[in-house]
Amino acid sequence: MRLYSLSVLYKGDPKVHLLKAAYDVSTFNFFQRSSVQEFMTFTSQLIAERSALGSRASVKEQEYLCHVYVRSDGLAGVVIADNEYPQRVCFTLLDKVLDEFSRQVSKMDWPLGSPATINYSALDEYLSKYQVQTP
Repeated sequence: MRLYSLSVLYKGDPKVHLLKAAYDVSTFNFFQRSSVQEFMTFTSQLIAERSALGSRASVKEQEYLCHVYVRSDGLAGVVIADNEYPQRVCFTLLDKVLDEFSRQVSKMDWPLGSPATINYSALDEYLSKYQVQTP
């Protein structure tokens, strides 16, 4: 059971844009890592874009399960995990991350923010904390 990606996005008027993300691509071949990361970023944006405000969903994409939560204020979170990772845990993580993000990052920064300009560093911590270690 693995988590591969945890993203916070903003579903603005014209389109969705990434605010902050963390990735764990360590299980992939070194030469595949950047393209896998790009795939995860693109997929996260696409799923958030196609989800209604105030909705939660789980979408299967290739061998991954993508869990999305779009709040009514436009803040969205996406977790990309393998098929075995518990769905309930993913949504608990998304709730926690989006609540904390909205408290630490001003709502005025969401529409124009980008990974370079948003100051929020907890995603990597959450990604490793919620990683299930196999013996």
